[in-house]
Amino acid sequence: MAQPLYSTHLGMTDILPDDVRKWQYLEQLIRTEAELFNLEEIRTPIMEQTELIIRGIGQLTDIVSKEIFSFSRGDDNYVLRPELTAPVVRSYVEHHLEQRGGSQKLYYIGPMFRAERPQKGRQRQFHQFGIEVIGSDDPVADVEVIAFMIHIYQKIGITNTTLKLNSIGDPESRKNYVEALKNHLEPNLENLSDVSQERFKKNPLRILDSKEKEDQPFIDSAPLITDYLSEKSKKHYQKVKEYLTDLGISFETDPYLVRGMDYYTETAFELISPDLGSQDALAGGGRYDLLVEEIGGQPTPAVGFAAGMERLLIACEELGIPLGGEKEVDVYIVTLGDSARKWGLSKLSKIRSTGVSATMDYKGRSMKAQMKDANRENARYAIIVGDHELESGKFTFRDMADSEEEALPFQEILKLLEKEKH
Repeated sequence: MAQPLYSTHLGMTDILPDDVRKWQYLEQLIRTEAELFNLEEIRTPIMEQTELIIRGIGQLTDIVSKEIFSFSRGDDNYVLRPELTAPVVRSYVEHHLEQRGGSQKLYYIGPMFRAERPQKGRQRQFHQFGIEVIGSDDPVADVEVIAFMIHIYQKIGITNTTLKLNSIGDPESRKNYVEALKNHLEPNLENLSDVSQERFKKNPLRILDSKEKEDQPFIDSAPLITDYLSEKSKKHYQKVKEYLTDLGISFETDPYLVRGMDYYTETAFELISPDLGSQDALAGGGRYDLLVEEIGGQPTPAVGFAAGMERLLIACEELGIPLGGEKEVDVYIVTLGDSARKWGLSKLSKIRSTGVSATMDYKGRSMKAQMKDANRENARYAIIVGDHELESGKFTFRDMADSEEEALPFQEILKLLEKEKH
């Protein structure tokens, strides 16, 4: 077999037909469940202005400093979107969605791009789904976002999950905590990783997100952010925990959970599954009350989450959860001879007009080969047509499951198909 001349870019993969059905199943499930939560879909371009992503996510995040795909055209600088919260908020501000009234409860499904080292469940082009609730500072909004996130995974069949929960407080709380954190870390600054030493200068809170081995002892002994929450933040966090408990949603508090973006405030959360080994994160999010103002809007509270589709598919595979069904077609027209092929081609549209899927052979193969192909396509029925059938006006209608068949006029076959479909 000849080697292909071209292949996909590193970290980017084709989603082939057998896998597309799994994606379609998940996407439809998400859309169906989103309607139950009164969420509306939003779609934004895959390209955004570089400045939006830098201001929205943060200059010192790994995404901005290492992982964005950026390019220029004329005087304009663009990136392929590495996440969707900042673009959704940009759209909210640009199109004055607050004028629609009430909180904007939005969901999305789409591709993202990060120039990171590819590995299982982490590609350079990957896909996320998530929701953003913009315009409410009520803890109810936090809890609804969390409830939807967990609901999706339970609906799919992933039930062995743990919700990790924290509060990183309002700006006042964070300012006080950052000062305490710096005092804790400064005596051992030279023992921290190079990345953490750089973060210490501009955003010490991000050190808590470090996975570097040399940083762990200092993170483990760091002061707890929850000890520095303002009264307002304490009340908000307490209400979130109370509402989750009322809904029967269990959680574990994790005082070192800060999430990866700079725009988070107050509630932070992550959903993990112990069934998935070291790559156990399924989804995560939190409140980001500063982001709308940061990118040019009026001060507006907001909360949301994002989840990786590839990671979800891997989880389903590892847990043996089937997604969607096999490829199938309702009717396969098997034709013998040119006249039969012409007849079959003319009847495909009539069958399809009743809402029944139909296909036929495109290669002019033998009856045996066509029947084999009908089985491969998981055809429910076959209509077998040759010169004899065309002369008699009755066509062999075969049930492929039990091989029972009878000769019927085409209109009777059409009625049977329509009746079964509807």
